[in-house]
Amino acid sequence: MAAAAAGPGPGSGPGDSPEGPEAEAPERRRKAHGMLKLYYGLSEGEAAGRPPGSDPLDPTDLNGAHFDPEVYLDKLRRECPLAQLMDSETDMVRQIRALDSDMQTLVYENYNKFISATDTIRKMKNDFRKMEDEMDRLATNMAVITDFSARISATLQDRHERITKLAGVHALLRKLQFLFELPSRLTKCVEMGAYGQAVRYQGRARAVLQQYQHLPSFRAIQDDCQVITARLAQQLRQRFREGGSGAPEQAECVELLLALGEPAEELCEEFLAHARGRLEEELRSLEAELGPSPPAPDVLEFTDRGGSGFVGGLCQVATAYQELFAAQGPAGAEKLAAFAQELGGCYFALVERRLAQEQGGSDNSLLVRALDRFHRRLRAPGALLAAAGLADAATEIVERVARERLGHHLQGLRAAFLGCLTDVRQALAAPRLAGKEGPGLAELLANVASSILSHIKASLAAVHLFTAKEVSFSNKPYFRGEFCSQGVREGLIVGFIRSMCQTAQSFCDSPGEKGGATPPALLLLLSRLCLDYETATISYILTLTDEQFLVQDQSPVTPVSTLCAEARETARRLLTHYVKVQGLVISQMLRKSVETRDWLSTLEPRNVRAVMKRVVEDTTAIDVQVGLLYEEGVRKAQSSDSSKRTFSVYSSSRQQGRYAPSYTPSAPMDTNLLSNIQKLFSERIDVFSPVEFNKVSVLTGIIKISLKTLLECVRLRTFGRFGLQQVQVDCHFLQLYLWRFVADEELVHLLLDEVVASAALRCPDPVPMEPSVVEVICERG
Repeated sequence: MAAAAAGPGPGSGPGDSPEGPEAEAPERRRKAHGMLKLYYGLSEGEAAGRPPGSDPLDPTDLNGAHFDPEVYLDKLRRECPLAQLMDSETDMVRQIRALDSDMQTLVYENYNKFISATDTIRKMKNDFRKMEDEMDRLATNMAVITDFSARISATLQDRHERITKLAGVHALLRKLQFLFELPSRLTKCVEMGAYGQAVRYQGRARAVLQQYQHLPSFRAIQDDCQVITARLAQQLRQRFREGGSGAPEQAECVELLLALGEPAEELCEEFLAHARGRLEEELRSLEAELGPSPPAPDVLEFTDRGGSGFVGGLCQVATAYQELFAAQGPAGAEKLAAFAQELGGCYFALVERRLAQEQGGSDNSLLVRALDRFHRRLRAPGALLAAAGLADAATEIVERVARERLGHHLQGLRAAFLGCLTDVRQALAAPRLAGKEGPGLAELLANVASSILSHIKASLAAVHLFTAKEVSFSNKPYFRGEFCSQGVREGLIVGFIRSMCQTAQSFCDSPGEKGGATPPALLLLLSRLCLDYETATISYILTLTDEQFLVQDQSPVTPVSTLCAEARETARRLLTHYVKVQGLVISQMLRKSVETRDWLSTLEPRNVRAVMKRVVEDTTAIDVQVGLLYEEGVRKAQSSDSSKRTFSVYSSSRQQGRYAPSYTPSAPMDTNLLSNIQKLFSERIDVFSPVEFNKVSVLTGIIKISLKTLLECVRLRTFGRFGLQQVQVDCHFLQLYLWRFVADEELVHLLLDEVVASAALRCPDPVPMEPSVVEVICERG
């Protein structure tokens, strides 16, 4: 570029043109430059390094093809000062050096490639020269060969025609020889039992003999062959009817008879008849295994025998029938389907009889394996005989067995639950009979809950085998949807939970005043069990079921909240019934103690009656029993000294205010009026109010029933002075101990106050005992 910028020499003019090698060098350089631009995909402007909007014809563009040094220098001299000219020179020198450096780097990097390309081009020139020489020699040889071939063909033309004619005559003579020897060959094949070879001979000659039967010689051969063929067909029929061979041999006989021209309809009937005989024999052998005398094989062995014997034979019959009688069309297919459907129904009946014997078993693994093999074996005949519906029938059997197994496991869970209840009854009764302490209710509850949960998990694991991936029928729609949702979840798990609740509720309907033979502790345990199911167990069991059985069915299922509500209602009913039963037990003692005593002629009280002590003891035992399973509950704030406060109510203020007017003969009716007015303003007591799930609520309900019974019994009796005082002593004793068991001590105060007031109203001489004396008697008692 520096040389270009320097311009032409002093002796050169615009009209001078270099000649010779100097003129060819720039041309070669431009050609090489253009090839490089073409290789790298550069345009003229990109190759020159021009900016994108410049004029390609600008003579002052250093990188352009039309660069003019004189114009460029004139422009610089006109437009640039000296300092800028010197800077331009410095920049141009720097660019020249950079271009020289880049050129050297390019040469060094591509030197080996240039050398290798040069060697390759040189070698290609030598190889092409050798190839051209070989191609010339090949063309010469081919011309010589073509000339020789033409001369040989011209020489042998006549002989070739004679040879072709002789070959045709020889082939005809051989065919004639075969025809003349055909009767003897057929006879020999029949004697040797080579029936297939004889049929093939007959097939080869049939068309020729039929075509030339008008000639006497061929007519005789045809008659002889027909006689031999008839004898051959007779022997094949005899062999086919004997039925001693298997299905492949009989299929071969039918195939040969069809080739001999026997009627296909007749052969079809005979083929199915013989196949029926063999398959019915297999069915009879299977039925013999189900008889009562010999021990029946296990279900897996039975299905294996049926699959290899009957099902395998049916597949062979169907395959042979379709190959032999394909020309029968839809009518033949319908006949085969009816045949398979009839015999398949007999086989399915035997399988169901054998499967019914397994319904009482507890092991599902062997049964599922047998069902898998049974279903897997029927895939082949199901595909061959789609119209017979064998595969669908087998699937229905498997589904029916699965439903029956679900029912069996549901019955097993119910039986396990009843067994747990029986064990609890025995455990509760054994200590009383032996006179020693047995296991606590908390331990019994834990045993029952763990036993039921383990049985549920075992049942889920057993029925989960029906949905295992390796089982052939697990991908059926029933086992992917309805079996999981409606069968396992709803039918087994939800059904058992509801059955358990119903069984528990049945104890609430026991006849008799004392709740029948149901131990109260059992009612309490069942109520706590149902409450635990409502709080956690139901959710856990259903979550476990949904995880093991991925439901792909959109059928509605029972929500967890619904089951929890049913379990809670069952627990509430059981606990309410427990309160009633225990209240009735204590009420019976109080009722008998009131009804069997002569309150008019009783002696002055010296101590608390034994029945009141028994009531306190039983109430304390109930408190301990309930406390084993339920929490304490909430009580109202108690007074500082409930016993004294209650006693003072009986002995002083209330007694004096209530009984003082009775001592005045002038107003005998004021006592009743005062009592009735006081009842109007007293708080109403709901004896059978709902029971909450805590110990305080349970004991409150029992004590309310007991004291209400005592009140009603007192209202039916007439008391003397000492009888009233005895009631006063008994009530004060009960108040001393019962207030601590209830939620509100005022409840005990009101009921006992009502008892004493009722006794006073029914006493002709209502003289209460001094409070100090009552206190001394109760403390001594």
